[in-house]
Amino acid sequence: MRGYFGIGVEGISKVYNVGSVFRSAHAFGASFVFTVAAQYDARAAQATDTSDSVGQVPFYAFPDAAGLILPTGCRLVGIELFEDSIDLPSFQHPLRAAYVLGAERHGLSSAMAARCDYIVKIPTRFSLNLGLAGALVMYDRLISRGRWAPRPVTEGGPRDEMAPHVHGGPTFRRHQAMEAHRAPPPLAELAETEQVERTGRGSPKA
Repeated sequence: MRGYFGIGVEGISKVYNVGSVFRSAHAFGASFVFTVAAQYDARAAQATDTSDSVGQVPFYAFPDAAGLILPTGCRLVGIELFEDSIDLPSFQHPLRAAYVLGAERHGLSSAMAARCDYIVKIPTRFSLNLGLAGALVMYDRLISRGRWAPRPVTEGGPRDEMAPHVHGGPTFRRHQAMEAHRAPPPLAELAETEQVERTGRGSPKA
């Protein structure tokens, strides 16, 4: 699957929930995990982070929302139950994304929400556990950006196997400009160049 993603939390209410988010991130192939404005005790979280995710996946700790540093071109996606949040099933995940969840009691801070390029919500009747919410968002990214056999119209699994991926030929943004490089050199100029190289003189004599 093309692209990459990371996931983190702002503030910590229950370290075990954060451990659950990080373990799920490790399982879903996250490129990095992070905390913001938190003192994360990885040892205390080992009860839920049984895969030792912070020992296997790059981990970053940022002091506050303003200090959060992301790779160039990486979109920040908040996960919060705001009225104007985008419903997760209708959201197109960015190719390069970092997801951030707020603490259970307070949610995302206004400073963090202002930094987000998008804010999505899981369409539930009430808020979910932090670890579950993070896992659902990562799963939605997996099924929407990944390549899978199509679901059948009726119940059950796919009827046909997924077709193998086929790489297309090279494409050029400026087709006309590239044609000059594709064409062979003029024969007269090629012959003149070869004669100069053989004789060692500046110009061939008639």
